[in-house]
Order: sequence, then structure tokens, then C-alpha cells
Amino acid sequence: MTSKMPDGKAMRDGQIFSARLNNVVTTEREFDELVTKSLPELLDRATSQTKRFLRETNQWGDDITHEKLALRWGYELVERFVVFGRTEVPCRPFFLLDSLIAKSFSQPDPLCYHKELLTPVGRFLDGLASRAVVSRDALIALFYHFYGFSQAHVVKLLGFGQAESQRVYKNFERWRQSGWQRTMNETGLSLSEIEVLEQELRARPDHLNNEVDRLMPVLQSHYRKSEPEHYPCLSEQKWGQLFHDDYGHDYRVWHLAFCRDCFMEVADHRQAELSNGSKPQVNLHIHPLKKGGVLALFGGDRGGRQHGHTRAQRLSRTSA
Repeated sequence: MTSKMPDGKAMRDGQIFSARLNNVVTTEREFDELVTKSLPELLDRATSQTKRFLRETNQWGDDITHEKLALRWGYELVERFVVFGRTEVPCRPFFLLDSLIAKSFSQPDPLCYHKELLTPVGRFLDGLASRAVVSRDALIALFYHFYGFSQAHVVKLLGFGQAESQRVYKNFERWRQSGWQRTMNETGLSLSEIEVLEQELRARPDHLNNEVDRLMPVLQSHYRKSEPEHYPCLSEQKWGQLFHDDYGHDYRVWHLAFCRDCFMEVADHRQAELSNGSKPQVNLHIHPLKKGGVLALFGGDRGGRQHGHTRAQRLSRTSA
């Protein structure tokens, strides 16, 4: 069995995780049945990722002791996945397992991680990114909170067709209904702290957006550890090929949400296909997009408001 990597090359059989686990499951029952049948594959994946982590952090020893340690951690990770995954349906088990493993191995200690993430805006951004590692709803929402992209803009940026477009709209809806509040609860941000952020965004939007722009590389370099190893940054030519050949949908979502440089390059290129609008830029939004919200995309209001007056600009020839 072979599959394309982002650079168009075929992947070896050993690099392919079970196709069953790469499909979307839509019910808890379907999730339970699939996991029960796939436990050996899940354990193998979790154990392999554990070994990789230990090697990359110079904690690995090529002996039976470390083999047993990796296996034990693999069991623990799969146990957490079995319990946690049922709450994330609909999901792709393959994607969710990788995300949970990466999050487990990348929990930051705030005192030695980055002191500026202890500020309200730092905690807000860290909370969004941390949640996005294990939730597609939050992952899609990053495009809105970081850049002001509505669901229609996300669809056009990513070049999605009708089926994937519907998923994006559902991601926005679930995030609006419960995902955002759940994430704020997890970060520990109080209502008063959120209101202070809103007030600062209204009063000094450029100042706060510049702060976000400065902190994003710190966050993204940390949470990019969650990416599958075949998700590298691409050249402009390879990005163009990926969109032209219409493959790598999960890759587009994950990598562009967590890599500002690639996002800016792709957004600028796809924006330029249809108009000569402004360059993409950081445009922080605190609350989720209101139902029916329409935003100006580039060069418009950077104050985090829900409705702009500049004409929304298209990003892609692909219809939503």
C-alpha cells in the first residue's frame, strides 16, 4: 500500500498507519468498535512515538530496560486515548492519537517555557494552541482567532470542495457552541481577564496584534512537535503542486494552522490569484465568530470586531 507525501513521493508501507484509523468515525459506538479491533496497531504506534521522543531528548538507551519503558508508556497512552477519544467524536482516530501523544510529551513548564506566556494574552494563545493539538474544532478555529478568517475564508484558503467545506462549517459551529468556553475553562482565564483583553484589543489593536505576532513563533515551534514527521514546511512550488493535484487535505489544515510562515506564504499566494489585496496579517479575535458573521479578510479592521466594512475577498477558485 502506498500514499503520497506532501512532496508527491510515495510513502513506504511501514510509514502508513492503518487506513481504518485514518477514516472519520462519527459515533461513539463506531469509535469503540474500531479501537477494539485495532488495539495492536494503536499500541505499536504509541510505543514507536515514545521511542522517538526518548531518542530526540537524548533519554533513549538501546537495551531491554528502555524497550520495556517505551512499551509501558505506550500502554498508558493508549488507555488515555480509549477514554479520551470517545469525547472527541467525530474524529480521525489516527490524527487524534498522534495529537494526544504529542501533547503528552510537550506539556510546558511555564517557569522554564516562556515567561511571557503567563500574561493574559499569552495564556489565551497557549490555551488555544494546546487545545488545537487534540481538537479539530480548535485547530480550525486558530485561523479565525489568529488571522480573522471566517469559515468561508478557511474553505477557500485550504482549497476544499463541498464535503470538506461542510466539515469546516461544523467545526466553527461546535467551537462556537461549546469548544471555546471549554478551552477558556481549561486555561483558567476569568471573565474579567477576558474582558481586559477585549478592552485592550479595542483600544490598542495594533499593539496587541504585534504582541501576538511576536509570541506566535514561540507557541508554534513548541506545538509543532505534534505534527506527524512527514509534515515538513514546503517550498512555494510544492505548495502549488499540493493544491493543484488536490491531495494532503489534513496536511493543509494542520501545518498551516501551526506554521505562520507557511500560512503567510500560502494565503498571500492564493489571495493574489484573484485580486491585488493587502498582505495577510495577524488579526486577533478573542471570542468565537458569531453565527452568520462575515469578516473583511485582509487590510481591514484589526480590532477583533465581528463585522467589517471592507469587501470580503476570495482566496481560491474552489467553491465552498
